[in-house]
Order: sequence, then C-alpha cells, then structure tokens
Amino acid sequence: MKPASFDYHDPTTLDEAVDLMSRFGDHARPLAGGQSLVPLMNFRLLRPAHIIDLNGVNELSYLKVENGTLRIGATTRQRQLERSHAVAQRWPLLRDATAFIGHIQIRNRGTVGGSLAHGFPSAELPVAMVTLDASMVIRAKSGQRSVRAEDFFLSYMTTALEPVELLTDIEVPELPANTGWSYQEVSRRYGDFALASAASVIALDANGNIALARLTLTGTTPTRAVEAEQALLGEKPTEALFKNAAVRATENLDQDSDIHASAEYRRFACQALARRALAQAAGRAAELAKGTSR
Repeated sequence: MKPASFDYHDPTTLDEAVDLMSRFGDHARPLAGGQSLVPLMNFRLLRPAHIIDLNGVNELSYLKVENGTLRIGATTRQRQLERSHAVAQRWPLLRDATAFIGHIQIRNRGTVGGSLAHGFPSAELPVAMVTLDASMVIRAKSGQRSVRAEDFFLSYMTTALEPVELLTDIEVPELPANTGWSYQEVSRRYGDFALASAASVIALDANGNIALARLTLTGTTPTRAVEAEQALLGEKPTEALFKNAAVRATENLDQDSDIHASAEYRRFACQALARRALAQAAGRAAELAKGTSR
C-alpha cells in the first residue's frame, strides 16, 4: 500500500518547524529518519494531513559534550551515536543499546529523537535513556520545557509530547567515575524489536559496596525498578543479591501479550536479563575501580 495524500513541508530552521507544528497541530507529523513513520503511513495506520520534514533543519543534528553533559540533537543519526568515541568512553550503555537497533542500514537513517518520540515499548533507546536519567528538551511556539526520560514515556507509544511540540534535544548527565554498565536483550532474531530487555548501571564505593544502582526493564513503558535499586545500595555485589533484586524488579512488571510472546514469558525473560545486567554492570565497575587504583 501507499500512504494517503498529504501536504509536504520542508522547513530549514527550528523556528519555522515549530511554527508549522503550531499551525497544524494534531493533523501534522514530523518526519526525521522515517524508519517508523513511513511504514505506518504505508499501511495507512497513520494518515497525517501534513508532513513536516526536519531533515533540512541543520540545528537539530549534533552530538557534543558540554560541561560533562552529553547533548544529542533530535535528528542525530543512531549510527553517529553508536560510533562516537566520546559516547563509547563516557556513556558506553548508549553505544551498546544502539548497536541492537535493527541493522546498520536502519541506524544510518534512524534518528535518536525519532526513536524516543515514537515511544515503542520494546525500543532500545528509551530503556537506555531512562537508565541514564536523561532529559528531553521540548520546544513549542509558546516556549521550551524539559522532561525527565522517566516521565516522558506515558503509555504504549504515548509520550509527554503535545501535538504542537517538537523534541529538539536530549541531555544525558555524566555518570560517576568507574561506573559499570550493561544492556541485555532477547529477540526472535538479530535486528528484531526486543521481546524483553534490561539495562543497568552500577557504581561501587571505596569498600566495594554498591553506591549507585539503576535498573530499567521493558514493559508497556521503560520501567525503572526503584525498589530493587534501593535494596542494592550499600550491599556487596553477589549473585544471590542480584537474583533477589531481579525477582523484586519483575514482580509487578506491566507486560502485554502479543503474537510474539506472552506477558508471562516477557516477565520471566526480563527477570533473567535483569540478573545478568546487574552482574555484568557490577563486574565492570569492579574492573574499572581496580584499574584506577593501580
């Protein structure tokens, strides 16, 4: 099938793009990489009357570090994030998660902001951004606001974005020194959306106890396992500790069944992946700390 007819707009500045979103609101859709929007339009699951192409808005495409914060323009390609030396050195969880997105051809065109704004529950970048406590910078004609990643994803493919708003920038704060990380995923085949995934970052104190713990799982939205995280603080990393934390993290995890997997399977898989993610993140933190102390 082909998409229903629409009016095409190609702004060259952010102000122009925001003005178009303000004028057309819910009748418009911004086009970035098009890896999600175009298939939905081809199947006529979406029939926007106006397409606002953001690819000519150069001010939305950048990847830079400012005062210890990673700033990512919304139309930055996923492949650029994956290949960035700064990201690999200081935010390796983002690099690892991005490598699971589709295939290289997808990542060459897909954008960071597009994946986040789409809000698909099994996508990799939302899980990573929630784990890293990122913030989404949102712009409308009336002004600008910032929303934490944890509050950005509201429900299945539903975000905090209003019809007249654009996601313009993602800000990822720096992690403490010697923080370990892990991204774990299971899918039917390489390149498919995850059936379940888990992401974790862990930092240890001078005595080898857990000083920072974050764990995020796929659900109907990316879900921080706050209670499990709190139970880890101050404890020595052990397999039993991580197993108990994974059980606690998935006890009430909101999951849906579909043709690919049942809710029960997804919950079971998330539990196994959470345990692996916590163990690997802690192991990496210990290795980093050992290297620093030499």
